[in-house]
This record gives sequence, structure tokens and C-alpha cells, in this order.
Amino acid sequence: MNAQAIRNSWKRFEDTLDLIFPGGSNPLRNLGAIACLMFAILLLSGIYLYAVFDTSVAGAWKSVDALTRQQPWLGGWLRSMHRYAADGFMIATVLHLVREWVMGHHSRFRRVTWLTGIPLLAFLYVSGIGGFWLNWDRLGQYAAVASAELLDALPLLATSLSRNFLSAEAVSDRLFSLLVFVHLGVPLLLLFGLWFHLQRITRPNILPPGSVSIGVLASLGIIAVAVPVISTAPAELGLVATALPLDWILLHLLVLADVLSARSTWILIALVLALLVAAPLFSARATAAVAVVDADNCNGCRRCVEDCPYSAITLEPHPHGKPGQQIAVVAAERCASCGICAGACPSATPFRSVVELVNGIDMPQLSVDTLRRTLLDALASARVPQIIAFGCAHGLDVEALGEADVTGYNLLCTGMLPPSFVEYALRAGAVGVIISGCAEGACEFRLGNTWTAQRLRGEREPHLRRNVSSRDYRVVFAGDRDRGRLDQAIKELRGNAATGINP
Repeated sequence: MNAQAIRNSWKRFEDTLDLIFPGGSNPLRNLGAIACLMFAILLLSGIYLYAVFDTSVAGAWKSVDALTRQQPWLGGWLRSMHRYAADGFMIATVLHLVREWVMGHHSRFRRVTWLTGIPLLAFLYVSGIGGFWLNWDRLGQYAAVASAELLDALPLLATSLSRNFLSAEAVSDRLFSLLVFVHLGVPLLLLFGLWFHLQRITRPNILPPGSVSIGVLASLGIIAVAVPVISTAPAELGLVATALPLDWILLHLLVLADVLSARSTWILIALVLALLVAAPLFSARATAAVAVVDADNCNGCRRCVEDCPYSAITLEPHPHGKPGQQIAVVAAERCASCGICAGACPSATPFRSVVELVNGIDMPQLSVDTLRRTLLDALASARVPQIIAFGCAHGLDVEALGEADVTGYNLLCTGMLPPSFVEYALRAGAVGVIISGCAEGACEFRLGNTWTAQRLRGEREPHLRRNVSSRDYRVVFAGDRDRGRLDQAIKELRGNAATGINP
């Protein structure tokens, strides 16, 4: 099975889940935001846990165990939430990585975002495994000794780290203070790395939709009550602990090192990291044409800058040299070739009385002028009144509907459609207009659906004029498994035309 077949299978699975989780609440479409939510839960619960934690060797186990024994409905519950949130953070992060890989979101304009996400995996493992050390029970002892032996396999340390765990006398309060510092410092590095990871993304979704957040919090809370985390016996370095309740989600690397060897585990880790780093190099090298700015029609209004989903557009002094006038400049390596900027440009209105429509910023592979000319030609040559369907190349294929009274145009992204095209199509003879985008929460370019909906509602510039009746057009954000919504929209517009509701 090739990469495209795997991608199509994943998309079909996500489309199926959309039927169960409507309105953009599909968990698979919100994995990055769910991971951020888990991280926030870890940070907040960790503040309380640190406040009551005794950083000494003698007091560490007692202070942690007392949370469950003496404060089961506050401290114990928060401790369980902290552990299960760590598990959830790991699961959501790995699934997010796998999804982005499968969907091909690791090359071109996403390359830097992909590469800056890889170090976060290392921070996540260090934080997760280090947390078990601090409990200093038998499970914490296993995590400490196994981690030390794994690190000893690297030719980095002058002395063996595992010798610090040969006897109880070797584990000092000073070592424990160092462990606490690491467990607090690495999450701060992870937080900074996350900020860096999101730098090229405009308006990142760092929290999932309300229904998903409530579902995640409720699930963690219920699990924390039903299966509370309880400490095993205190660490005793003279004994080898057996039959431990391992957390396979966070400690699988240590188990792997036991099954194979420390050296083999490091070789496997290095191969996985090398594969992740090299992933952008093995992706398709074909690149789409990026947005082009026309100096004569760009007045530096900032709309394209504000609407670009990947911060690919900035403003610089205009080459005409007029004081205070600016022009949009596109960074080719960041441009997603989505055309959302063209839909934001105020000069991209088809009502301009010019032979060739040249707007301030446009896509050379599908210009606004080309769309206007093909639209007029289709309406002029149609034998029956037409419904015009503007779709997305990554959503439902409106060009393959096979309806005699429907003319479809697959755009680079629904967000590249200037709202004035709805009114223009109706005035040119269309009996109705459909705007079809990706499924809710699944926009290939993140913000295309959002900006389209806001422009049509008059909440964002450029907006659809109020004299256009909502009865004359329909907006459909649906996946391949929800084709019925598009068919229903066509049926409604046909009914309006038959009853003479449309002008």
C-alpha cells in the first residue's frame, strides 16, 4: 500500500468519525490541541503536587503516598489526574505526529513546524519518565535504575550514572533536588519549544473545541476516581522489585531496553529520529506556485497578512516610494499556495469594469480573473438555469457531481473565493450558489472554512453585501461520507428556483 492509499484510508476513517463527532469535535482532527490541553492539566496539577512534595530522600515517598492515603478527594485525585494526563499527553502527541505524517503535513511550508516538533518528543519522554523517579517507590526505583543503565550506554558520562543507585547511602538529598530541578526545568523547555513550534502558524488552536475539552476533562476525572494511582512500597535499593504495575505508555522505552539491550534501544531511537528528521526530504518535490503580488493594485491594506494561515505575508515599503505606502511581500518557503489571501484582497471583486481582472494578490495557477471568465462562459452557454457550486480541491469534488443544472469549480481552498462572487453569479443568471468546503474542523489550510463563514456572515472583510438573501446560497462544510448535505443544499436551491423565490 503506497502513501496515497494510506492517506486516503485515514481520511475515510476521519470522515466516518465526523458522523459520530459532528461540528468539528472529531478527536482525530484536534490531536494537537488535545495534547496542549493535557500539558495544561499537567502544569496546573503539578503546581499543587510540588507545593506538598518533600524533596528529601526520606520524605519523598511519604509526601506522595500521603496524598492518596490522607487526601483521596483532593490530593489523591490530583495526583491521579497528573499521571493520567501524562499518559494522555504521550498518546495525543504520538497520534498527532502519526496523523501529520500520514496526511503529508511534514514538507514545504510545514517543514519547519515539523522539525521543531521533533525535540518536543525528547522533552516529553524525559519529563514523563523523570516523574516516576520522584515518587521513590518500587516503580520509581525501577524507573531510576533502568534510566541510569540506559544513559550509561551512551559514551557521554565520565562515570557510571547507575552507581548512584547501588545502595541507599548513594542516593542523597542533593541528588533528589537535582531530579526535582530536572522535572521542573524540562517542562519549561517543552513549553518554550511548543511556542517555537507554533511560530509559523497563525492563530493556532492550543485548546480543542468546548465539547472536546469537556469530554477529555470528564474522562480523566472519571478514570482518576475509578482507578486512583497508588504508590507501591518504598524504594529499597537492596531488593530487585518484581511484578510492578508498569505504566506502559510512559515507560515503554525502559521495558524495551530490558527486552533488547540499552545499546539496541539507542540504535532504534536514533533510527526513528533520523527517519523523522529526513521525512521532509523524502516527500514529493513538486511545489505549487505561490501567491503573486501586483504592485499597481496592492495598497498595503493588511487583509492578506491577517488572513494568511501560515504567516507567509508581511508588509514592506512600497516600491513606488510614496511615504507611508506599503506593499504585501510573500515568503515563498512559507506560502501554502491556498489562495486565502486572494479571497481577502479588496481588489478581487468581479464587479470591477476591467477587461482583465488583476487584483493586489492572486494565485497564478487559478486567478480570480480566470474564475470570473469561466463562470460567465458557463452561465452563457448553459441550456438550463444553473446552480453554481464553488468547492475545495481537498473536499467534496463539486466538478464531478454529474448534475445537468449544477456547474462546479474546485478551488485551491474555499477561502480563496471573494464573497462578491456569490452576488456576481446570481446577477449573471445563476439560480443559486453553493459554497462547499472541507468538513468542519478539517480545513486543509486550517482557516479557509472559518474565514469563508465569517465573510459570508458579514463578520470579516471583505464581506458579502446584505442585499444578497441567504435563501439564494448555501454553505456546506462536509466530508466525503457526508455527501447528503451537499445533495440537500442542491435540492433546496432547486426548490427555491421552481417556486420563484429567486430573482
